[in-house]
Formats: sequence, structure tokens, C-alpha cells
Amino acid sequence: MKYPKLRELKEAFTALIKGPYTTKFPKIAAPAAPAYRGKPEFSQEECVVCGACANVCPAKAIEIVETTNGSSGLPPPGFRRMVLHYDVCIFCGQCEANCLTEKGVHLTQKYDLATLDRKECLVKVEDKLVFCEYCGEPITTQKHLHWLVERLGPQAFSNPNLFLASHEEIGLLEERVSRKKGAPLGRSDHLRILCPRCRKQLTLKEEWGS
Repeated sequence: MKYPKLRELKEAFTALIKGPYTTKFPKIAAPAAPAYRGKPEFSQEECVVCGACANVCPAKAIEIVETTNGSSGLPPPGFRRMVLHYDVCIFCGQCEANCLTEKGVHLTQKYDLATLDRKECLVKVEDKLVFCEYCGEPITTQKHLHWLVERLGPQAFSNPNLFLASHEEIGLLEERVSRKKGAPLGRSDHLRILCPRCRKQLTLKEEWGS
């Protein structure tokens, strides 16, 4: 018969006095490590819904949904929603590392994510879309434009889209003037929200007359 080692005897007596070394999870959750990458969450205040995180997500866990419901002659009202499916997420942290505002999305220390319904594994954020007033294509979100205005400061006045967005934000641009549907681009369209393609066409027309 082999005698037990002193270390094993010490562990046995310690377990008898102090009890087994086990956690009380799930009744009491054990704290995660400081650098732990857990459930990703959007910040409703800091996220500008630009879609940068969706472009760099290797697992394609972030879905972009754009909805429009417009009327003729005016930019269509709509919104852009980003839906993060954390049941597909690999918790790599690329969304947080490549966030435009650096505060729009972050990985928390929440790790108890078990559920019986995968439809619950969603994190959403949305904002109103800004559309081109000529072709009607979506450009970006209102929060994105306003963030650019704030970031660029006085330099934002060199861009008509940002110039108009800054006036809209402080209430100097309350109502858009509708333009005739199908009318060609003209000089008055310089002070309209235009997508890059339409802005280029207008600039070429003004410079070269075609």
C-alpha cells in the first residue's frame, strides 16, 4: 500500500475545513477577466450607424437593413438599422477596433448568453437616413453627417452636404423645397443634399456645360 503524499493530505484537510473550491454560478456570476471579450453592444448615443463595423466583421454577424417609404418630389423618409446577431459573433473585437467614433460599439464582459430562442440574440441600433435629393439614393444617416460636422469644425462648410446638415441641426433649415421630378440638374441644386455621383454630374455640367 502506497502512502499518500503530504501535498495530497494538505489538500484533503483544507477541503474538509474550507469546503470545495467551486463557484456559485449561475446564482452568483464569477467576474470575467479585465480583457475578456463578451457580448457586443451598441451605444445608442455614440453610434452613428455608418456601417463600418458591418464592413469589417469577418463572421458577417452585423446586418444592415435600410427601409424607405417616400413620396414623389421630396426625399423619401426612411431609416437604417444595424442588427448584430451575437449568436453568430465570434467575439473577435474587430467591430470595436474599427468603429468610426471609437465609442459606438464595444465588447462587454457579459458571458452568460445561453438562451432557448435565437431570436433573442440580437442587438439593434438605428437612425434616420439622408437621401440624395436628385436620384433618391441613400447617402448615410443624420447622426453620421452631424458627427462629421462636429469633427471637421469650420472645414465642414467646404462640403454642401455638411453645410446643409449643420444648418438643419441648429434649426436654420426647417423645410426642404421640393424640386420637379425629372428636372435636370441646375445651379440651384448646389444647395441640395446630393450623393457623390450626382454631385460629380452637377460639377461637370457647371464646369464644362454638359
